[in-house]
Amino acid sequence: MTRIAGALLLAAAGPLLFMADLAPHGNGYAPTLGRHAAAVVGAPLTPVSAAGVARRTTRRVVAVEATAASNTAASTAAQQQAVAQQQAATAQQQAAVAQQQAAVAQQQAAAAPAVGTIVATLPAGCTPTPKDGIEYQRCGNVWYRAAFQGNNLVYAVVPQP
Repeated sequence: MTRIAGALLLAAAGPLLFMADLAPHGNGYAPTLGRHAAAVVGAPLTPVSAAGVARRTTRRVVAVEATAASNTAASTAAQQQAVAQQQAATAQQQAAVAQQQAAVAQQQAAAAPAVGTIVATLPAGCTPTPKDGIEYQRCGNVWYRAAFQGNNLVYAVVPQP
């Protein structure tokens, strides 16, 4: 029976022994049944501290803003390069058009019919221009006047009125 009583006493006292502790109290130590919590929530470098949360949030925001800024800078540079390429292409096209117009003007000047030449049809792009009550057709630097040759309508090259 003493063995059973001793075992029961040990079973009841065992958990109390595990919870018992000597805590500093005044000038010495006093026995207590539980340890004091040593966790300090909010201390720097702890996972749930306000400083830790703020530090991680700031780090994430700065990283996202830096990435966005670099992406924006790269995008802006690419857009500026594309605009510069388009402007260069436009300048080339304008130079080509100017060369073509100069060539057409030279051809027209070289191919201008002599005064007195009769043609059956007018070249494209002629505009009617009345002078002193007479209707002329102006085609660039060449002036035409309508006339009849028999029953046919023809145009004669005349000097500029």
